[in-house]
Amino acid sequence: MNFAKYLFIIGILFFVGCSSDSGDAVQEEVPPVVDPEDSQPPASDPEISEADLLDLTQRETFKYFWDFAEKNSGAARERYIPANASQDQNIVTTGGTGFGLMSIIVGIERQFISRPEGVARFTQILGFLKNADRFHGAWPHWINGSTGNVIPFSAEDDGADLVETAFLAQGLITVGEYLKDGSAGEKQLSKQAFDLVNSIEWNFFTQNENVLYWHWSPNTGFSINLQLRGYNETLLPYILAAASTDFGIEKAVYDAGWARNGGIQSANTAYNYPLLVKHDGAEEMGGPLFWAHYSYLGLDPRNLADAYSNYWDVNVNHSLINYSYCVENPLGYRDYGEKLWGLTASYSRNADGSLGYNAHRPGNDAGVISPTAAISSIPYTSEKSLAALYNFNENREKLLGPAGFYDAFSPQYDWVAEAYLAIDQGPQIIMIENYRTGLLWNLFMQNEQIQAGLDKLEFRY
Repeated sequence: MNFAKYLFIIGILFFVGCSSDSGDAVQEEVPPVVDPEDSQPPASDPEISEADLLDLTQRETFKYFWDFAEKNSGAARERYIPANASQDQNIVTTGGTGFGLMSIIVGIERQFISRPEGVARFTQILGFLKNADRFHGAWPHWINGSTGNVIPFSAEDDGADLVETAFLAQGLITVGEYLKDGSAGEKQLSKQAFDLVNSIEWNFFTQNENVLYWHWSPNTGFSINLQLRGYNETLLPYILAAASTDFGIEKAVYDAGWARNGGIQSANTAYNYPLLVKHDGAEEMGGPLFWAHYSYLGLDPRNLADAYSNYWDVNVNHSLINYSYCVENPLGYRDYGEKLWGLTASYSRNADGSLGYNAHRPGNDAGVISPTAAISSIPYTSEKSLAALYNFNENREKLLGPAGFYDAFSPQYDWVAEAYLAIDQGPQIIMIENYRTGLLWNLFMQNEQIQAGLDKLEFRY
């Protein structure tokens, strides 16, 4: 099954989800999750500075991971729908929790919360992760926040998810670096974060081949048979696997797997911007824009290059192509343009007007804009991203809810998805901070094992 087809299928499963038994216990030292009725977006400010707008966006988005976290674990919920707050209230998302850990660091540094509050939440989350179901060291895509047990993402996807695990590991490494020179308690928590990462058996997921595999099930093994090959969002697992001291992979796995022995390179251009790499299933104009975000929340793409491409150039051009497509607006959707752009995987509008999920991109454009697309690309396309963000803010009465800007909307159909997904909210607060200070990039990249992994793969960085 090719990646594009698989992404479409998991998108449907991702939306449908499943509910689990609720868990009401909250550790006493951790601030409780607030009631949605108690958290309202701030009143509109017709004239707002760039700094204040970025502060507002980070602060409001942070509420997703703080006020609306899963109660028992403190980890990130898969989704949050304010009109039905109990829906899937105990489904913890592994990758989104990694994004949440990084967001809490931003929350501390921006003084949205105190450092002791943040450390208490780190303690709660890491304790949960330590005792949750794992498979050869890797976590599943979904975890029951009340029990720590795996929640199957699909019939065969009931075990390890290596990509989601990589996004979580990115957050754990960043937290470990953030706390490693702190108090005695913080140093102990830092060690716990690093120990969790170091126990992931990356090399198991090669099946003794020169490629990584996405899934393993305790019931069906590698039956899904989905290989991690570029270009998409799966660069990070290879970096982390190369960095592992006990379960590492060799460069040959990276070259043949991610880079397809050089087949990852592309000579295609769109809107006069070279794609540089073959976007899996979207070679003409690039894939959904989250491919430029998820692996690069901690992994600093500035000057990041291997034998095949420069990944800063890849991500800048990807963002510019996405922007240029929306400005051209070949399908004639209402209001698309320089101040309204951004196509990525998110909630979407079904033909009957109901809430669905789709991996939006040029070539798969449903007339739905996802705020996370332009906002999270702010390091790559700062002026264009800010223009979109100002536009979102000007329409905040419709678009800004209790946990940041809603996940998606369509001017064409006068439709707003009044809902949130962890994997869309997290990149916004993190990439804004990387644009402002480079905080998460600096923390992740200072890790000596990450540097050793990049060196093994002969990266320049």
